[in-house]
Amino acid sequence: MSVLATPSPDNTRARLIVDLDAVSRNFKALQKLSPNAETSAVVKANAYGLGAGPVARRLMKEGARTFFVATVEEGAEVRKALGDAGPDIWVFSGYRAKDRPLYAKHRLGAVLNQPGETAQFRQNPVGPCAVHIDTGMARLGYGAGDISGLLTALQSLDVSLVMSHLACAEETASAQNIRQLERFTALTNALPDTRLSLANTGGVLLDERYHFDLTRPGIGLYGATADLNADNPFEPVVTLQAPILQLREIDAGDTVGYGASYVAQSPRLIATLSAGYADGLPRALFGSGCARINGLRAPIVGRVSMDLTMIDVTGLQQDIAQGAVPEFFGPDLYQAAALDGTLPYEILTGLGARAERIYKGAP
Repeated sequence: MSVLATPSPDNTRARLIVDLDAVSRNFKALQKLSPNAETSAVVKANAYGLGAGPVARRLMKEGARTFFVATVEEGAEVRKALGDAGPDIWVFSGYRAKDRPLYAKHRLGAVLNQPGETAQFRQNPVGPCAVHIDTGMARLGYGAGDISGLLTALQSLDVSLVMSHLACAEETASAQNIRQLERFTALTNALPDTRLSLANTGGVLLDERYHFDLTRPGIGLYGATADLNADNPFEPVVTLQAPILQLREIDAGDTVGYGASYVAQSPRLIATLSAGYADGLPRALFGSGCARINGLRAPIVGRVSMDLTMIDVTGLQQDIAQGAVPEFFGPDLYQAAALDGTLPYEILTGLGARAERIYKGAP
């Protein structure tokens, strides 16, 4: 083995490039897919790991009037980003009386999921509310046995929205979608003047019956869908760049990485990159995943470690000499998710905080 005398990069940190122009185009694509409904934006979990503040500000600039978050704390951060007079922000996780000061201070909307929350809200309401009814997810939401009590409770509340959530929206042929649609329609027939919401990204892609008054896309905004095998109508949004820290020539029989898990079958040129699983690269990428240099594939060799990843750049010396920085994800997000046995959601939300974040098209 021999280390080549190459200049050290000026910046040794990994960089996460978030293309807000692509987020904007994905938002417009979702609007076009559901023209008779308002398209909201789900920015929970720090906008799926990409930065709730910059993402929400750009979407507000593009006309988004309604946002959803998971917790009241997330709502407070998004409100700071959007301003006091900005769009509506709804909190999925429900209402607790102890959180009333945050709801009031940051003008957040509570999504009521069960009778106890509704009782607390009725005693000391703060603005309009939304109600979540369960139609087949068995997660959050009023169950079928609670619906009669819910209709009574709603008579004394300012309800802006009634919503449910699809369990199998990414499976277009699933009978569960029709069952949930029918249940939702039946349960909301008694609420003709209330706005209704059922569709996530997958629901938007099903058909207009699922769109109702407001859609709640999340993953589509960030360039993916839940179905790894379906055509993806959305643009990639995120790219992880990892500078080359070292180039090393190895001989046939030499090994790379923990556990000597890669054995070279011929002389190779190996680049060590400044990103690892602490930056969100799944360890499962070893053996099948890749980085790209000027669009050319560079296979990952050896196990992905916490801070470093090795790739085979044999034959790409000219591209490296021109200063190219290897990239992960982008169009390869689906491949990374498939190799890791997961979904794009988990890849995106698992991106570490260590990488420098750069926003293209920030307002």
